[in-house]
Amino acid sequence: MATIRKSARTTTTAPERPHPDATRRSQRSRQAIYDAALALVGEVGYPKTTIEGIAARAGVGKQTIYRWWSSKAEVLLEAFLDLGEQAVQGQGQGASYAIPDTGDIAADLKAVLRATVDQLYDPKFEAPSRALAAEGLVNEQLGREFVAKLLEPSLQLHVDRLRAAQAAGQVRPEIDPRIALELFVSPLAQRWLQHTGPVSYDYTDTLVDYALHGLAPR
Repeated sequence: MATIRKSARTTTTAPERPHPDATRRSQRSRQAIYDAALALVGEVGYPKTTIEGIAARAGVGKQTIYRWWSSKAEVLLEAFLDLGEQAVQGQGQGASYAIPDTGDIAADLKAVLRATVDQLYDPKFEAPSRALAAEGLVNEQLGREFVAKLLEPSLQLHVDRLRAAQAAGQVRPEIDPRIALELFVSPLAQRWLQHTGPVSYDYTDTLVDYALHGLAPR
């Protein structure tokens, strides 16, 4: 009987393709969504900005956005936080930023308020800032996040600088720094938000002078 030989076949395995970096892809998508949200708010305003519009501008599907956020307000808040972090990193300040202490509390407060004016009227910051402030008035949860994540860290910097001024004898020891800072921060915010008057360096310098020296004759 003839013997049937089976031919041996050599099986070649195709080289494995590297798996795409899901984390990197996710970061790129997030950044594209941030950029799209900020751009649209600046171009068409917050009321006309939609999740659909953000998705189309970012080149992602709506489901991608809804996987991470439940509303356009949440997208904008996170995008604005990212924008602030980029600005700080761009200035080389890192996470340990503090209001400079030159030993002159008036000069230091005037300098930081002038920088605040510049940021408030920077086109990249102005539209999303106004949108978040307005939305926070009717959306309590967003309003609390806006205060906790954006406003309070900034206000704490003023508290720290005023406490240093107290230690140096430039501010009375019994003054509550958290209340004191509202004498110059709150009027600036109100005038900017409600357009009740022009906002300028002269205006913020005057706020500091009034806050530090009071109104009554001495």
